[in-house]
Amino acid sequence: MEIIRSRRGLIVACCVFLLALIAGGENLPQNIKRNCSYTVTIQTTCTKGADTSDHVSLRFGDEKSNDMIVHHLNSKHVRQVDPLQPLVLDDIPRKPFQACLVDEFQVTGQCMESPICYLYLKLSGSDDWRPGFAQVEALEESGLSSKSFYFRRYLPRNVWHGSDLCSKEITPFGIRHKRKVFKKTPAP
Repeated sequence: MEIIRSRRGLIVACCVFLLALIAGGENLPQNIKRNCSYTVTIQTTCTKGADTSDHVSLRFGDEKSNDMIVHHLNSKHVRQVDPLQPLVLDDIPRKPFQACLVDEFQVTGQCMESPICYLYLKLSGSDDWRPGFAQVEALEESGLSSKSFYFRRYLPRNVWHGSDLCSKEITPFGIRHKRKVFKKTPAP
């Protein structure tokens, strides 16, 4: 009789333990991060000396602080596009960021949860470069694609330069932007 009681207690304890594991597993966060694909379109203006062969980095994100950084965007170059028509000039790899041309880049990274609303470019090197506009198209969900970000000036070197079109709050004292906090990312 004593053996049956101890086994019953053991069986009940095991059942309670298994139920606790199953119930606790439902509350575990599902931190499975998907990767999404983006097409980045950047136009270089036609101004003399507007082209560059230096490294260009890109940073973009959404209102929910999803931030994506692409170092050495030059290596992601896909093709050049005719700026006046949406026809592809060629699929032969060529040097990006040439004057009067529009370049497309394919990048993959963290998925955005809301439309892309900020974009920054960073030029590393000694060349001058004058981009005209930049745009990011989310390939999985077009509603998350960005509007065009216009530059039309020479970029300063070694600093992030761009625009933040994310939510603004209008107050009696002027427009107040939500503060962005970027996570530190290790250098590549």
